Amino acid sequence: MPKTLKDLNAQEVLALAIQSEEEDGRIYADLAERVGSDYPETAKSLKTMHEEEDGHRHRLIDLYQQKFGEHIPLIRRQDVKGFITRKPLWLTANLTVPMIRHEIESMEDEARNFYQAAISQTSDAAVRQLLGDLAAEESKHYDLAEEMDEQQKKSGAREKEDDSSRRKFVLQIVQPGLAGLMDGSVSTLAPVFAAAFATKNSWDAFLVGMAASVGAGISMGFAEAMSDDGVLSGRGKPLARGIVCGAMTTAGGIGHTLPFLISNFNFAMTIAVVIVAIELAVIAWIRHRYMDTPLLSAAFQVIVGGVLVFIVGILIGSA
Repeated sequence: MPKTLKDLNAQEVLALAIQSEEEDGRIYADLAERVGSDYPETAKSLKTMHEEEDGHRHRLIDLYQQKFGEHIPLIRRQDVKGFITRKPLWLTANLTVPMIRHEIESMEDEARNFYQAAISQTSDAAVRQLLGDLAAEESKHYDLAEEMDEQQKKSGAREKEDDSSRRKFVLQIVQPGLAGLMDGSVSTLAPVFAAAFATKNSWDAFLVGMAASVGAGISMGFAEAMSDDGVLSGRGKPLARGIVCGAMTTAGGIGHTLPFLISNFNFAMTIAVVIVAIELAVIAWIRHRYMDTPLLSAAFQVIVGGVLVFIVGILIGSA
């Protein structure tokens, strides 16, 4: 089981910081290599970030050797609960400047949160000072990230506060809400439509749909709330995320369940299918709008998954 940050001692905190800085530096270097021909100025900024991360790593290693000797234990982000699981953006076929900028801002936020939280793990003055300095220096990446999509700014004056608010909104509301909406909309399709085709009775399908929706909402809410404490990831309070995720999961399932309150089975089924199509379209749009996923790609992924689950429900219900 992953440890929490509070479980780590000063030696382990420094080892994790060294590994994290090395990983971030390599990510920046890989991104710079990928976009160098298309976006030379962006690549230049990424190389600067790589050099800064490398400098951070050297400072951390020097302090570690002074305090704990030569051997540095391997402690990675995935070994500590609360870090954001990063998608391999640097392997994406078509990289855009906004996608890179979004990734950098997420990385910077997480690194700064980590250093600020890690300070309380030790009373050693030298360690606390270095961690505090690194937390402050990570904030400089905001300015470099801002320069990357200068062409998208209307007046060159997009406020950092607006960017910070949007990132928090995406992390704390959109991501858990989208996860819940996808689970509620897709996972409940099979039981609802299986019950509908098996019984040919609207009320029976409605009861199954309500049970599946509420049950999935409770399950997803607890799972989201227990996933991490939000300190490192910046995802906010677990209770709030759990409520958002659980509520959206329930709403996603209830959407195509409510039509079965109509006593005419065929009419209820038609309305339910239309609502399913609307739900999948909304999910695809949200992924495109807030998660930087190309619209066609988002639509294809969501629709294929939804259609497969829908077919499974029909086949089982008709057996």
